[in-house]
Amino acid sequence: MLVDSLDDLVARIPDGASVALPPDYSGCAMAAVEALIAAGVRGLHLIGVPSLGFQGDMLIGAGCAASLEAAAVGLGEYGPAPQFDAALKGGRISMKDATCPAIHAGLQAAERGVGSMPIAGIIGSDLVEARREDWRVVDDPFTGRPTVYVRAITPDIALFHAALADRDGNVWIGVRRELMTMAHAARRTLVTVERIVDESLLADDRTAAGTIPSLYLDAICLAPLGARPLGLRGCYGPDEAALRAYVARARQAVTALRQEA
Repeated sequence: MLVDSLDDLVARIPDGASVALPPDYSGCAMAAVEALIAAGVRGLHLIGVPSLGFQGDMLIGAGCAASLEAAAVGLGEYGPAPQFDAALKGGRISMKDATCPAIHAGLQAAERGVGSMPIAGIIGSDLVEARREDWRVVDDPFTGRPTVYVRAITPDIALFHAALADRDGNVWIGVRRELMTMAHAARRTLVTVERIVDESLLADDRTAAGTIPSLYLDAICLAPLGARPLGLRGCYGPDEAALRAYVARARQAVTALRQEA
């Protein structure tokens, strides 16, 4: 359960795996993503839960990702995601457009062990008109209203960063419930954490409700400041200078690639 290094952790992510990643405001395992890039993994299918930010842009720019599914891809106040935009326009990656409710519904179907989950809010949208093969419009058997059934999303890997783990392999995520859904839905869950404590997180009422039990987790690695340069709720804020520097480097890399072409 507890692994010694980030290299050991990311070695569990093979080429071609589907990897669920949280948005920038949640628990992003940035140190693990950097180790994954250094390992040279290829052909990943990224799943934004429900959107992708710096993690996705970095993996795409490094050539690690072949496809993705997300409700959005962007860097928030830092602007568009340069590597993603260039790769999508250049045909180097493919994307399934989705919505936040559709992503969550697909993951919730997987965590409950059912083949699909109904949602109604996207009826009439362009996404439904595009007739995705993994979405079906069916009349609800009780109301007769058209309803979209989203096929279950079962990632090969869920990867995220959290504040605490205990010696029993339980991980505390606090209010970030999307991380709980990811862990329930994925075949394997890999987590980096700020600290490992001796006390059981499930035995304390103050932490139990926000704790993922060890049975849903496959490997945990101690990685202090593992979300940097992004922030981690209750622990530290983002390193704004480092994030701006990344955006500048990414834009330069895209410009250089266009000039070479």
